[in-house]
Amino acid sequence: MREDPSDSEFHEAADAAADPSEPRGRRRFSAGARASFGYRDVGAAEKQGLVRGVFSNVARSYDLMNDLMSVGVHRLWKDAFVDWLNPRPGWTVLDVAGGTGDIAFRVRKRTGDNGRVVVCDLTPDMLKVGRDRAVDKGVLSGIDWLAGDAMSLPVKSRTADAYTIAFGLRNVTHIEDVLAEAYRSLRPGGRFMCLEFSQVVLPVLDRVYDLYSFNVLPRIGQLVARDRESYQYLVESIRRFPPQEELASMMRAAGFERVTYRNLSGGIAAIHSGWRL
Repeated sequence: MREDPSDSEFHEAADAAADPSEPRGRRRFSAGARASFGYRDVGAAEKQGLVRGVFSNVARSYDLMNDLMSVGVHRLWKDAFVDWLNPRPGWTVLDVAGGTGDIAFRVRKRTGDNGRVVVCDLTPDMLKVGRDRAVDKGVLSGIDWLAGDAMSLPVKSRTADAYTIAFGLRNVTHIEDVLAEAYRSLRPGGRFMCLEFSQVVLPVLDRVYDLYSFNVLPRIGQLVARDRESYQYLVESIRRFPPQEELASMMRAAGFERVTYRNLSGGIAAIHSGWRL
C-alpha cells in the first residue's frame, strides 16, 4: 500500500510539464482575488490553508461525525454513488478529496485485485486516517494514497477511467479549476462523478434542514469533536455551493457531455455525472 503512487503510467510531480493541449487549473491567484470560506470572504490564496486546517482538526473524528450528523444516511448516499458509477475490474479510479477512504473502499470491493484506486487529498491527516483504516480492514493493495491539490493534480493526463469526488468540491477555491483538472485526468470515455450536499427541493424539508444544520450540527461538533468552528464552516459551505442546475452547467462548460444528476433525500445531497467523450 503506497503513500505516493509514482509509477510512470499515472503519476507526475505537481510542477511537471503537462500535455499543453490539456486545460489545467490555475496554479497562482491574482493579487486581491477573493474566495468564500463559509460565509466569510477571504483571500483566494488563503483558502486552501484554512480548509487544510479544518480537516486536520476534524480528521480523527470525521467518520464518526458523518454517522452522527446524517444518522448514518451518508452511507446510503455513498452506496448509491458507487452503484451508479458501477466500477469495473481493471479500472483506475481517481478519488479526489477522499481522505478517509469511504469511496475508495467501496470501489475496491467492486473491482477486487484487478483494479486500482488512487485517493488524492489535500490534507495529510485525513490520508493517515484512511491508510490506518485500510490496514484495519486488511486492504493492503489496490489503493494508493496521494497528497495533492484538486486544482492542480499531481497525475498525468488521460490516465483515469473514472474520477470521483464526494463531499469535497464545495471546499475548493475555484470549482472551475477542479473540473478542468478532472477532465484532463480522464481518458476519453472516462466518467466524472460528484457527490455533494445540494439544494433541498422539497418546501417543508428545506426549512427543517436549515434549522437542523445551523442549530444542531455545530453543537454536535462541539460535543464530539470539541470543534464547533470547523463544523460551523462546513454547514456554511453547503449554503454557498452552487445548486444542481448551476453545477451541471459548469460541468458542461468544462467539456463534459451527457451531464445529468440525481437528487438524494429530497436534494439534501445530489450526484452529478458527466463523461469525457
